[in-house]
Amino acid sequence: MLIILVVIVFDISEKIEDFVKPDITVQEIIFDYYLNFIPYFVNLYSYLFTFIAVIFFTARMASRSEIVAMLSSGLSFNRLLRPYFIGATIIFLTSLFLNTYLIPVANKTRLNFMMKYIDNNFVYSTRNIHRQVAQGTFVYMESYNNESNTGSRFTIEKFNGRDLQFKLSAREIIWDSLTSRWSIIDYSGRYIKQNKEHLIQGIKIDTTLNLNPKDFSRAESRMESMTSGELNSFIEDEQTKGSDNVQLYEIEKYKRLAFPFATFILTSIGVSVSSRKNRGGVGRHLGVGISLSFIFIFFMQWFMSYAATGVLPAYIAVWVPNGIFALIAIYMLRKAPK
Repeated sequence: MLIILVVIVFDISEKIEDFVKPDITVQEIIFDYYLNFIPYFVNLYSYLFTFIAVIFFTARMASRSEIVAMLSSGLSFNRLLRPYFIGATIIFLTSLFLNTYLIPVANKTRLNFMMKYIDNNFVYSTRNIHRQVAQGTFVYMESYNNESNTGSRFTIEKFNGRDLQFKLSAREIIWDSLTSRWSIIDYSGRYIKQNKEHLIQGIKIDTTLNLNPKDFSRAESRMESMTSGELNSFIEDEQTKGSDNVQLYEIEKYKRLAFPFATFILTSIGVSVSSRKNRGGVGRHLGVGISLSFIFIFFMQWFMSYAATGVLPAYIAVWVPNGIFALIAIYMLRKAPK
C-alpha cells in the first residue's frame, strides 16, 4: 500500500497538466483511471511485492532467533517452507486469474481514458505495409494515416497457388465509418480469367476487407485490453495477416503466465536470503532483496527487448529470466541454514 501511494503521487505529478484540463472531471480521474490503474500496477509487480514482504517478514523472525529455535526443535527446513509456498500458490493463482480475465477488462476503461485525455497524439509511422487479408489475398500500402484512416498507394493481389488472378492498384483507400467499408479511390486493375486479361478502371469503389483501422492503432493498448482467449485468437489472425507486431503480442501472452510464476522463484530466494541471522539485521536483508529485484527486472526487460526485435522467440525471452533465477533459487535453498 505504501508503494502504491508513492507511485500514485509520482503519477499525479507527471500528469497534473493533463488532469487540470477543463474537459476532465475528478470522477473520471478517480473511477476511470486510478481505480483501474491500481489493480493493474499491483498485479503487474505482485511477485516483487511478495519477494520484499517475504524478506522483511523472514528477516524479522531470524533477527529474533525464531528460525533458529524452530530448526533446533526438530522442524525441517522443507516444513518451514510449506506456508510460504501455500501463500505463493494463492498469489500465483490470483495473479493468473487477474491477468487472464479481470485486468484486461479493467484496462479497457483505463486505456480509453489515456487515449482520450493523456496520450492522444499517437501516429502510425510504419511504412510499406504488407498484410494477408484472406487465403491467397494480399494487400499493400505505402503508408497509413491513423488520424484520417487513409492509406496511400494501395494494392491488392489475389493468387491461386502461384498464379495471379487479380490485381488492383489505387491512389488511396479510405475507411468509411458509417458503412464500415473501405472506399478505393482512383483505381485501375486487371483480372485474368480463362487465360484472358480484363482491365478495369474507375474513380471510386467500395469494398469490404479483413482489415480494420484498429489494426493500425497502438499495439500495446490493444493487447493489454484483451483477455487471454481473445489474445490467442488475435495472434492467430495477425499471423495470417503477416503483421509486424506479432512478437509484441506473443510477449504479452507469455508474460501473463511467466510473471505470476516468478512468485514461487522469488519466494524461494527470499526465504533463503533472509532466514540466516546476521549483524546487519533486517536492513541488510532488504538491501540484498531489493538489489536482486532490480537485477530480475533488468533481465526481464533485456531479454524481452531481444524478443521484440525478433532475435529470440517470445516464449524463450520471457522464460529465460525465470530459468536463471530458478537455478539461483535452488542453489540458495541448498545453502540456507538447516
